[in-house]
Amino acid sequence: MQIRVQSSQTINGKPVTKRQLDALLAVQDTGSQTAAARKLGISVPVLHKYVSSIEEAVGSPVLKTTPAGSRLTEEGLEVAAVARSMDNRCKRERGFTVCCSPVTEDLLMSVVSSLKIPDANIVVSSDEYNIGMLREDRADLAIIDDPLYLFDADEFEMDEIGYMGMVLVDNGPSFIRYKYGAQRVAFMFLDSEDREYTIDSETFSLPELLGSNKSFFVDEYLLTRRNLRLKSAVDPKMLRHSITALYREGSRPVQRLINALKARQL
Repeated sequence: MQIRVQSSQTINGKPVTKRQLDALLAVQDTGSQTAAARKLGISVPVLHKYVSSIEEAVGSPVLKTTPAGSRLTEEGLEVAAVARSMDNRCKRERGFTVCCSPVTEDLLMSVVSSLKIPDANIVVSSDEYNIGMLREDRADLAIIDDPLYLFDADEFEMDEIGYMGMVLVDNGPSFIRYKYGAQRVAFMFLDSEDREYTIDSETFSLPELLGSNKSFFVDEYLLTRRNLRLKSAVDPKMLRHSITALYREGSRPVQRLINALKARQL
C-alpha cells in the first residue's frame, strides 16, 4: 500500500493549493520566474497565475522582481517557510537533516558539500524554528546563533563550534531589526549602555536591512562572506557571541559535521 501526504494552506480564509505553493518555492529556489516555470514543467503565464492566486489570498505581493531576478517579499518568505515546514512533516522518511540561519548558511553548505554526506538536507530558518525542528525529530543537528536560546534547550547535547562578532551600523535612534543572528544579545548591549532607541521595523532580507538607512546589527561573518565592509560604531568583539551545535545524540555524521565546522575556526 502506498500512502502519500500533501499539504496546502488556508490564508485569510482562502485556500492555496500545493501546486501554487510549489510555484512560489520554485521561484525562491531558482531566483527566476522563468527558471521556476522550467523546473516545474509549466509555462511562465501558468506560474504567474499560481503566484497571483497566493497574492490574492495574502492581500499583498509575495514576489519582488528586479533586473537581477525575483525574490520573495517578507509575506512570501512567511508563506514559503510554512510550506517547507509542512512538506517536511508530511515526509514519512527523511535523510540526514541539519538546520541553520542565513548567518551560517554558506559555512554549513560548504562543509556538508565537502563531507559528501549522502541524502543530506539543509533547512535555513530562525534559531527558534530550527530548535523546533530538533524537538519534532525532523532534524539531526541545528546550528544556533543566539546563545540565549540555549537556556531553553538543555534537553540536547551542545558543542561550541566558534564565535562571531557583530557590527553596529549607527544611523540614529531608529533601528531595523534583522530576523537572524544574535539580535537579542546585541540589543542587550544597547540596554547596558542606557541608550535610547526604538525598533521601528524588522526584516528577513539582508539587502533591505543594508538599504534601510536605519541603525541595525548584523553579524560580521555574514558581511565578510559577501565581501561587504561596513563601519561599526563599536568594536565587533564587544558583541562577540558563540555559535553552537545542538543535537540529540552524537551519531557519526553529526560528529563528522561538528568536527569539520570547528576546523573552519570561526
